[in-house]
Order: sequence, then structure tokens, then C-alpha cells
Amino acid sequence: MTPSEPAQEAAGAAVAVDATRIPVTSVPAVAEGASCHGGAAEMSRAAAAAGKSDVLDLYAKDYPAGPHDQPQSMCPAFGSLRVGLRMRRTATVLSGSACCVYGLTFTSHFYGARRTVGYVPFDSETLVTGKLFEDIREAVFKLADPENNDAVVIINLCVPTASGVPLELLPKEINGVRIIGIDVPGFGVPTHAEAKDVLAGAMLRYARNEAERGPVAEPSQGRSARPSVALVGEMFPVDAVGIGRLLEPLGLAAGPVVPTREWRELYAALDCAAAAMIHPFYAASCREFQAAGRPCVGSAPVGYEGTAAWLESIADTLNVPREKLDAARNVILPAIRGVFANSPINARITLSGYEGSELLVARVLVESGADLRYVGTACGRTRWSDIDREWLESRGVIVRYRASLEDDLAAMREFKPDLAIGTTPVVQKAKELAIPSLYFTNLISARPLMGAAGAGSLAQVINAALKNRERFVEMREFFEGVGAADTAGVWEHAPLAAPRAAGGAV
Repeated sequence: MTPSEPAQEAAGAAVAVDATRIPVTSVPAVAEGASCHGGAAEMSRAAAAAGKSDVLDLYAKDYPAGPHDQPQSMCPAFGSLRVGLRMRRTATVLSGSACCVYGLTFTSHFYGARRTVGYVPFDSETLVTGKLFEDIREAVFKLADPENNDAVVIINLCVPTASGVPLELLPKEINGVRIIGIDVPGFGVPTHAEAKDVLAGAMLRYARNEAERGPVAEPSQGRSARPSVALVGEMFPVDAVGIGRLLEPLGLAAGPVVPTREWRELYAALDCAAAAMIHPFYAASCREFQAAGRPCVGSAPVGYEGTAAWLESIADTLNVPREKLDAARNVILPAIRGVFANSPINARITLSGYEGSELLVARVLVESGADLRYVGTACGRTRWSDIDREWLESRGVIVRYRASLEDDLAAMREFKPDLAIGTTPVVQKAKELAIPSLYFTNLISARPLMGAAGAGSLAQVINAALKNRERFVEMREFFEGVGAADTAGVWEHAPLAAPRAAGGAV
């Protein structure tokens, strides 16, 4: 049965619930006008009135807005859902409007998820009376099978969050299976990239509390004999291997990548000597590492200068002897410089994306010889990207946090690049203007960035794309005036101009 849209009930309206069944007496309903279409401001007010102020305040601190509150992007909850679906022995369940769940499920499978997405449906009555919480609780007990799952994740979407559905009242553990409830509303978490951190941080917190209470299971791959550096942020798989090779001469090892792929890896990540904030927006994850007494290090080993600075930062943080650092740099850095010399990029470029690695890619482009004018990222500014921002700005590159589509398109019009790297609508507009373009997510972020492997990884695809400029110009000239405005579509005869009233108005 398809659940109906939640009714726009008055704020605070509730019906008493049998306290012997669930530990809650009422669940406030969404305020009037605050359904899915009520707007972010109204939904935020409803969530605050329903007792979610602490959650929203924390998100505002972790994921700062500005200059725009929220760039145009997919539903933020996709990030948390993606993290849950990638973890082995983890059941992920959504609580939200049917249309939202459909879209998130479709997107998850479009991006290759091979796991079931759980869904707890609701309607106006179950939302207002608190029955939705009972249904969620029942679903959690059904999924808490230690033979199949290590953890069950419940994600509140916009309407349940705005209604105050109290996931924090769920049992923390059932039959040895961990229960983790999080709120990921579109009006509280700016981007899907940052929503990855919401769940990763919640899992790290749970795992840290377990480790503090007593012994925990070793990772399936065992523990490293050398001090490790946890890598925070999803990255191309080869990059983790490459970072391990960079750390080896320092007497260190690469730890797990957070978000992890299985629960035991969380313990190994927390057991690190330091956490590398490869993607700088993982604020909740960083907080858990710091609570465990582990220092966090910004930026990443990208390019010649970036790799040199990052290795020095790691060495300083972990008290690596200077002679070891110098020996490592003498081996690693000349190789990177050689790759740049053999794979130059001679083009003006604008760059934008929503993955969180945009500034790292920008550094590689600049050191490759590109005339980079603009970098836009949908993520907010944090201290962990300051090193990269300052480096880029010192070379005349404009860096825009929380960049909107309008920002990215304005940069493309202003700088008239030879190549535009960006999101789907940026690429579409670039092609209309006969500018070669590359989709950041599929063609740029899906390549190595770190060390020598990353130094030459972008030149091939970018230089190949640049060769398409003449072809784009020929195609635009051939199709000029066709398929645009009132000539769009298929016509047997030329369309007649619309009759106009006096004064020229249609």
C-alpha cells in the first residue's frame, strides 16, 4: 500500500500512546505548512519545536553555510544511505515520505548498490499518534539478526525529523546487533557529501564507546605492526595504496579509509596514530578521532608541493625523525616532478563539483601547468582545507565554497575556459557553448590523485577532451538555430510566429 502524504497538522498536536509499548508519550506532528513542500525555514522551525534543536545546531556548526545555504544538489540523505549500503553486514532503513524513498532508492541502485534499502511507510495518523515510532521499532527488532547483521541504521528524512520522531529512544543494541538512528533532513544537512560524515561520525562514536568499555574484535585483516594513519574521506582505491607507499619510508602505515566497509575497521581506524583529513568536511568524524586522543592533519599528498607539505605535517605530528623525512622526500618528490614534466596541461580551466575533493584536484591541475581560474565546491569551508585554499589563492585561483550553479556558470562565462570541469548542468551548458567539458564525479574524481600516480592521472583525459574543441565548433555551426526556442521539436512546416497584441506583447 502506498502511504499518503503526511497531513499538515497543527504543531504539537498529539495523541497519547500506550507507554508500556514504547517509551514515549507523544510525537509532535509537522507544523502546518511544513510538509515536504513547506520550505526549509518552516521545516526547521517545526523540527526545533519538536525537540530537534540540538541536532540542527550541531549540523549548523559542523557544516557551515555561506555564501549560499545549500547548493543545488541531490537529496543530502543519499550520502548517509550510500555509506550504509556499502558496509558489509549492515541493514539500512529509511523513514520518510514515499516519494523521497523512491528517489533515494532509485539513485542508490543507479550508482551500483547491490543491497536492499529498507523502508518504514507512514501516513498522517501513524505520524501524529506515534505509531510510526512503533513501526520503526518493530522493523529494527526484525532486522536485528546477528547471523546476518552487525548493525542496523535508521535514517529519518525531512518529515519524520520535522515531526520529532525520536530515534534516540530506540534500543542501542538488540541481540548483539548495534542500532544507530540518525536524522538527515534536507533542511539541516547541506550536501550529500556531508551526509556521509553524519553516519560515519555516528558509527565512529558508537565504536569508540565500545572500545572504551572493553576489548573489541580485531579487524579481519589484523592490526598493523607500524603506527597507522587513518584516511578520512572516500577516495579512489589506488589512492589508499599509494598513500601507504608514501608513509612506509617514515615507518608508518596507511590505516582504514573512513567511511569503512565493515564494522571492525572502525576499531582499527580509531586505533591510528593520526587521522588524515583527506576530505576536509568530515567534522563529526574528526571530533570522534580527537575524542579518542588522535590528532587530525589537513590537506593531502597531492602534487609536488602538496606531497612535500603533507609528509612534513605528518612527520611533525608523529615525531618522525628528520632524517627519515628527508630520505622519504628525496625518493618520492623527484618522481612526482618527473611525471608533471612528462604530462603537461596547457589550457585555461574552470573547475567545480560536489564531492569535496575539488581543491585537491585543483592543486594537481595547477602543478600540471593548467591556467586554472576558478574552483567551486558545494561543501562548506573548514579549517582542514585552509592549506589548500591559501595555496590556490596565492596563485590567483578564485575559491568558492558552497558554490551554486549560478556561480559555476558565471565563472565559465567570465573566464571563457578551454575546458570546463563540473557537474552535469555545467557540462551541459559548456557543450551548448562549444566548450569541451568533463563531468567531475565520473571522469575526474574516479581517478587517482595522490603521489606520483595522481600527478599524471588527469593529463591524459583532459588533453584528450581539449582536442574536441574544433569538433564542437563545427557541430554548433552546423546546427546553429535548430532545436532552440520556437524551433525546438519536429515540424513538417516552419512554425508560424505567435500573434502579438498591440505594443508587442504576446
